[in-house]
Amino acid sequence: MTTPAGTGTPRPGGARPNAAHRPAPWVRTRLSAAPLTALLTAALVFGTVFLAAAFPRALDRGTDDALREFLRSRGPAWTSLFASAEHHYDAGDLDQVAAKLAAHPGETFRFAGSGPVYGARGDKQRAVLNPGLARPDGLPPRIGLLHLHGLTDHATLTAGRWPTAGVGPSATAGPVQVALSRNAAGTIGIHLGDVLDGGSSSDGAVRAEVVGLYTADDPDDPYWADLPCPEKACLQGAGSSYWTTGGVIDAGALPRLADWGYGATDFWRLPVDTATLRADRLPTTGREIAAYVAGPTAIRLAELTGRQDLRISSALPRLFEQAAARQAAAAPLTAIGPAGLAGVGAVVLCLAAALTADRRTTELRLLRARGGSRGGVLLRLLGEGAVTVLPAAAAATALAFWLLPAPRWTGAALAALATTLLALLGFPARAALLRSAPRAGGGRRRLVAECAVLAVTVAAAAEVRRRGVVPPGDGPDPLLVAAPLLLALTGGLLLARLQPVLVCVLARAAGRRRGLIGFLGLARAARGTGGRPRPSVLPVLALLLAVTTAGFGATVLDAVDGARLRAARGTVGGDAAVSAPAGTALPPGFTTARAALPGVRTATAVRSESEAFVLGADSGSTRVTALIVDPREYAELSRSVGRGEFDPAVLAGGADGPDAPVPALFSAELARQLTGGHPRLRMPNGWELRATAAGTLQETPALEGSGRRFIVLPAGPAIARLPHLGGPNLWFATGEVDERQLRALVRRLAAPGAARGSTGDAGTGTPPAPASASASVPASEPTSAPASAAVSPPAAAPLPGSDPARASTDPDAVPAGYLVRTSAALAAELAGDPLQRSAARLFWAAVLGAAGFALLAVLLTLLRAAPERVALLARLRTMGLRPRQGLALIIAETLPQTLAAAAGGGVAALAALALLGPAIDLSVLVGAPVPAGLRPAVPPVLLQVLGLAGLVSAGVLAEALIAGRRQISTELRVGDQR
Repeated sequence: MTTPAGTGTPRPGGARPNAAHRPAPWVRTRLSAAPLTALLTAALVFGTVFLAAAFPRALDRGTDDALREFLRSRGPAWTSLFASAEHHYDAGDLDQVAAKLAAHPGETFRFAGSGPVYGARGDKQRAVLNPGLARPDGLPPRIGLLHLHGLTDHATLTAGRWPTAGVGPSATAGPVQVALSRNAAGTIGIHLGDVLDGGSSSDGAVRAEVVGLYTADDPDDPYWADLPCPEKACLQGAGSSYWTTGGVIDAGALPRLADWGYGATDFWRLPVDTATLRADRLPTTGREIAAYVAGPTAIRLAELTGRQDLRISSALPRLFEQAAARQAAAAPLTAIGPAGLAGVGAVVLCLAAALTADRRTTELRLLRARGGSRGGVLLRLLGEGAVTVLPAAAAATALAFWLLPAPRWTGAALAALATTLLALLGFPARAALLRSAPRAGGGRRRLVAECAVLAVTVAAAAEVRRRGVVPPGDGPDPLLVAAPLLLALTGGLLLARLQPVLVCVLARAAGRRRGLIGFLGLARAARGTGGRPRPSVLPVLALLLAVTTAGFGATVLDAVDGARLRAARGTVGGDAAVSAPAGTALPPGFTTARAALPGVRTATAVRSESEAFVLGADSGSTRVTALIVDPREYAELSRSVGRGEFDPAVLAGGADGPDAPVPALFSAELARQLTGGHPRLRMPNGWELRATAAGTLQETPALEGSGRRFIVLPAGPAIARLPHLGGPNLWFATGEVDERQLRALVRRLAAPGAARGSTGDAGTGTPPAPASASASVPASEPTSAPASAAVSPPAAAPLPGSDPARASTDPDAVPAGYLVRTSAALAAELAGDPLQRSAARLFWAAVLGAAGFALLAVLLTLLRAAPERVALLARLRTMGLRPRQGLALIIAETLPQTLAAAAGGGVAALAALALLGPAIDLSVLVGAPVPAGLRPAVPPVLLQVLGLAGLVSAGVLAEALIAGRRQISTELRVGDQR
């Protein structure tokens, strides 16, 4: 027989071998042999990597949005650079300086596209002496003149014409031509064509002629933010009020500006575009802004503009410090949820790798036994995993980047890369540890590892107890983030040790009862399923991590909601409060009509006098706030609010007679200043009474804050000695009071022309802020004009409804001077902080993700053990086991581990709260200063335990129902080795 070239020597029998032996491609063969497994692995990797990439970007977006909203809420007067210089009387020079200032933004910020607001204005306002003008307290109105660049782009002329510089002698000697806001002119009583008498100066009479009236196109436009009321009339003054507004002049009249304004100043306001600011660049941006205020940038701008006296100021550095402190304080609490999700996700990936290795142990050992090298096997496993993992990871990362655009990508990319590597290397690393046969010593190594974890947890707990949580502003505290996870990890390891023992005890107890279902299920749960000698710790750990994280975070958020409501009640003085204008009382019949309001549990009326004096203190006399109250009702209010509780009996009694002392409660600050005896209380109208100390209080509901000087008097004896005291001017209530109905009651009972107080804006409806109802603003946030006010003073921002022409359109408006507030509305306002909303959304998203991963971990374990369990059920069915009993057997086998893990997670969450709670400060998340400390609370933890346990139990039941319906004929096959 001839042999073809290249085929070799023929074998006996004439058989001809193949030209070459080519082994089947490993990756293609493995994927085609188990396509469903490959698809499920890709799906798991896709979901895990997507979450790993999405959460850092969501955190970045939330932090940036919180920063921008925080700055926007302060208004353009706070988020601008203010520049001023000596008046040069040249409009062209103003334009050139503005262009040079706006052309030099920093590297990390830019100026707003609306452009700078600039011009020149007088240093002072001048009183207008024309008769017939509005004089609220007998004081004449004051008008300041200014030139504004671009006024015609933001205002519409409604009457007359725009001012000019004048022609001939009138350009220098006649009245300066001005245009006024129609709103301001109508409020003050100025008409078109009037010549305003500004008195006289060293150069003669100072006058201005009103040649035009205009209206602002948008009164809320930032263009008007820091100007001296050119778009409306403002009521100014402390004690005695007067109207003010600003009149605009032509650029040609700039030389006459100093005569009217006792001098003049050029100014420029450059608004910073807050939409481009980033939280991670705050330190750099703060340094750049500081360089504008006092640094190399300020020196360079002075040289470029030729204005050596150029002064630049801004409140932005202070706002950046506050924003950075808020972010640092919220960062650890915000990171707890994502950290728990990362832990559960990592456990699920490790569990998937372990189950895959468990399923393919025989195959891998056979490969090694047939001569396969360890490195060769690992390379093939890596190639097999790369085909499945890498495309899914790349698609998930791209989807996360597309759905959540953010300027920062490093954190998300690193998280996605770490997750991808864990998913890719988990199975090969587990396979590398496989040996041809189990060796002794595995139990000892496991014990050593568990002891190491326990030691780390104890050391972390001891360190937290020793030093407490890192103070806000020092960055995220790693122990605050890691402590719940360490406790959950330790709890999982301990539970894995204790669970078989406990289940064995239950199995013995069940064995003494009739029936074998409970005993058999518990016995299988104690020894492990799926061919493993003991239950796996990974499913237990996944559920423990999920429950611990959810319970800890839910308790924090529940405490935040409770503290926010308490802070709001403390600020309001109850659940609802009404204050009358200064110097007046509540509407007649209000205290009785309030009984018709639904939801009111308790209510009390109070007379507050903030101009009272105590004679007999160590300094002679001390100004205090006198509160005349009904002792029983006010004591009930104090008890309900939790501020200044007292026994109403201490204010009862007192000797008869006009000069007999009245029992009173003194503030602790005031009590320390009294020299003894019976001090005298002098009221604003000159009436006096003697008081005797019946007790001291640190705080009281009618006055916000602590450390105030006040005295609480019973209404009966006080009114008997002060018959001209007047009616109550404050009202407080507890209960679910509807704010709309309360406003409607005030609007119905209060006279349309209710008297306004000596301070406040009668035309704006802005009440004088009584001590009992001051606006609630966190102490860390500014409430007044920025430090640059001396250079370019921003006007006080009007409250909603400040325009009299628009106030009547508000259906919830109350008469001028009245203030109606509820704790529910204030708590909702505090909860509107975007930093808080972002933290809450991120946490609940992490909880949902962790719950899904925990359910997946349990289901993976059940599915791995499903073939062996179904085969057992089929065999038992041949012995007479009914389908319902088979379902009960599966439940008895699988649910103990789930319920024990859920309960262990709840215990770990409570332990973490007890450990970390005393040092946690929730002020940033609350939105107001609150006492530090967090107490463990069972209800929110129990809710998370029951919810996650129910979810996982439902998955177990669903898997049991599916497994119980398998046909016996498909499971009992000849030669089945399971």
